[in-house]
Amino acid sequence: MCFMLQNYIIGAFKPPCHITISFIDGKTRKKASIKKENGQTAIVPLFQSLENIVGEVSIDPVQGKKLEHTGVKIELLGQIVRELDVPGEIYERKTFPFEFSSVEMPYESYNGVNVRLRYVLKVTISRNYVSNIVEYQDFWVKALDHDFGHCLNYQMHDVEHVLNFLDSVNSPSKLTGEVAWFATITQHQQLTIVSRVVFYGTILLVVFSKLPWIVVQMEVGIEDCLHIEFEYNKSKYHLKDVIIGKIYFLLVRIKLKNMELEIRRRESTGSGPNTYVETETLAKFELMDGAPVRGESIPIRLFLSPYELTPTYRNINNKFSVKYFLNLVLVDEEDRRYFKQQEITVYRLQEAP
Repeated sequence: MCFMLQNYIIGAFKPPCHITISFIDGKTRKKASIKKENGQTAIVPLFQSLENIVGEVSIDPVQGKKLEHTGVKIELLGQIVRELDVPGEIYERKTFPFEFSSVEMPYESYNGVNVRLRYVLKVTISRNYVSNIVEYQDFWVKALDHDFGHCLNYQMHDVEHVLNFLDSVNSPSKLTGEVAWFATITQHQQLTIVSRVVFYGTILLVVFSKLPWIVVQMEVGIEDCLHIEFEYNKSKYHLKDVIIGKIYFLLVRIKLKNMELEIRRRESTGSGPNTYVETETLAKFELMDGAPVRGESIPIRLFLSPYELTPTYRNINNKFSVKYFLNLVLVDEEDRRYFKQQEITVYRLQEAP
């Protein structure tokens, strides 16, 4: 008797149906690997802003039972709600197609230390007198930087828009040293600018010119003891970029034993006095092992692709920010450490299909 009562109690709390959310191109769509709060890894579909989100919701009642409900709906959380079914009963497996067209998803998904930016599909089966049945499906969004991706959707017949945009980008007042996104028009050309565009019938000819070296300086100094200049080529980098620069030792009167260049990520959550900051060191790159001399220079070439970087997030919905810094660390023979850091901007280019 007790055993039967126990089984009845357990069965009463089991969900009366199984809900499956699938995407119409789920087998062929690119995937992203994300870490959940419990530390486990999940593989979820990958989307970009303004894509159509199309799929099906299948509701499969427990065998031999019916599912009474007052409506079924699907939500793209924070964005849109769609009604899938009117009140009624479900006796057998029932599938509802859904589509969210050209959904604007301006922010890239993010899994941080203290904050997560999620995009979620939520299916709700509403019921009278008992709790609703809810199922969630995460998906991942990658967002292009608008400053560098604005021109990517233009077709060949939109050449006037391309020309106008190139003129604005290549003007001396706006030249920042990074226009590698034009790789989508021709082949990948790093450290170049588009100097000329010619339209022959249906052919778009893009002429590249060498990009002038744009120097960003960061100085480390201790009065009358140490003076170092760190020069690097730009302050904005895409996720697959390369940091190129040089270290110059102008004055060395203390005994240094090594020097490192670090990439640090600073995550800020909250606002005002309630702001909480978490800093991670994502990469360490040894520049020198031993004592330098005055006049010596050290070249730097640091590839970003091996590291798990995200684009820079600036005050997303007044909730959080993520910034990246180059941190130069010098250690002397008495293990005293000297620091100097400079913020860099990280952004995403359109990836090859």
